[in-house]
Amino acid sequence: MTAPAFTPTEVARLRDDTPGCAHVAHLNNAGASLMPSPVLAALHSHLDAEATMGGYEAEAAAAERLDAAHTAIAELVGGAPEEVALTENQTRAWDMAFYGVDLRPGDRILTTHAEYSSQYYALLDRARRTGAGVEVLADDEHGQLSLDALEQALDDRVRVVSIVHAPTFGGLVNPVAEAGALLREHPRALYFLDATQSTGQLPLDVAAIGCDVLAATGRKYVRGPRGTGFLWVRGARMEEIAPAFPDLRGAEWESPTSYRLHPTARRYETWETNVAGRIGLGVAARYALDLGVERIAAQVARLASALRRRLSELPGVTLQDTGEARSGIVTFTVSGATPDEVKEAARSESINVYTIDMTDARLAFEPRGLASVVRASVHCFTTEDELDRLAEVVDGVARS
Repeated sequence: MTAPAFTPTEVARLRDDTPGCAHVAHLNNAGASLMPSPVLAALHSHLDAEATMGGYEAEAAAAERLDAAHTAIAELVGGAPEEVALTENQTRAWDMAFYGVDLRPGDRILTTHAEYSSQYYALLDRARRTGAGVEVLADDEHGQLSLDALEQALDDRVRVVSIVHAPTFGGLVNPVAEAGALLREHPRALYFLDATQSTGQLPLDVAAIGCDVLAATGRKYVRGPRGTGFLWVRGARMEEIAPAFPDLRGAEWESPTSYRLHPTARRYETWETNVAGRIGLGVAARYALDLGVERIAAQVARLASALRRRLSELPGVTLQDTGEARSGIVTFTVSGATPDEVKEAARSESINVYTIDMTDARLAFEPRGLASVVRASVHCFTTEDELDRLAEVVDGVARS
């Protein structure tokens, strides 16, 4: 049964708790969402402590809050706190695990057309260094990962399968649990999931999905601070994935010739970091959990459908989303206008949208002949009035 969306009274309360809503119609939540007041308060509180008592001392005093961040993130993805590492961003989290995988000549790395640029660079880099090969799986008729293609590609030489849950360039949601079911029959393969856009927007359960590694950022649908992210690694496979860059946070120097990794996922963490940001990330994760991710998902789905409906009715506007299931990311183009022109027209009316270029999504855009798109991404605090305002701006651009 689908969870109920938020009532107008609840949305008003969410907006009161989000200072940015008083200044802008924020439809760039897939870029960096607006932080709620408790997250801002947590950041300010820790920075004040650093200023008055010292950075090391403030971190020691915040030990329980940092532990709470690990716990909240674990609850958000359905894992255990000892499987969670706090990082500086999603790319750092993903690289910390991927570069620790033992790849050998002849190993196969499978990915999809939804792969994110930074991760694809890493796939190519490690393939060149190790003699492994990178293969892009076919899409199905809906433009999402073809499960038939994945099943046919799997064999004992597959070492890594990298899947993006909800890509940054469009509204599709890949069938990640179905992919996980296929991968259970191939225990040598490590299943990496990019949950950057889905964490905080969609309910996640790593046990049901079946992934071995999950990485995400803090600034998007979780509504945490910039410069934060996290890594989840299945405990049973942690020994297969050494941290790419171990340091004194994640290891102990035993002798002049040896060191010992931390027994938990904190082996993937680094000593020097933005402690206030990590605390804020934990508060943001708890905020989402308290609201109920199922309810957030229902609200986001309703608003995204409403925005797609408005845009589809405008002359000269083409929706560019693919996928059988859709996220809160809505992408479109306007005949006779560049995406940047649409973005600037929206910004002049205090509406935030974003643009995605082929350089961010080459595997997805090149076969479709797309150079760039406008991306509008809703969240649970978005209102119907804000959707109307954006539609009015887009209509004006299209008619001009």
